[in-house]
Amino acid sequence: VIYEIDTIVPPSASDVFSIDTNSGEIRLTGTLDFETVTLYDLNIKAKDKGIPPLSGHCKVVVEVLDVND
Repeated sequence: VIYEIDTIVPPSASDVFSIDTNSGEIRLTGTLDFETVTLYDLNIKAKDKGIPPLSGHCKVVVEVLDVND
């Protein structure tokens, strides 16, 4: 199975998240700021190596909490 980030909302956050194509592990590549964006929607696609390849989708929601207040 090969994993990839299909879309991210907001689109400006495309450089903040990365995904391991083999394990599907999602990691941060930048910082999250509650004052800038409080919610991220990541649409993840998983595709197998069959012929024809089949795919599935899921949605990952990341809510940023402001722990300073």
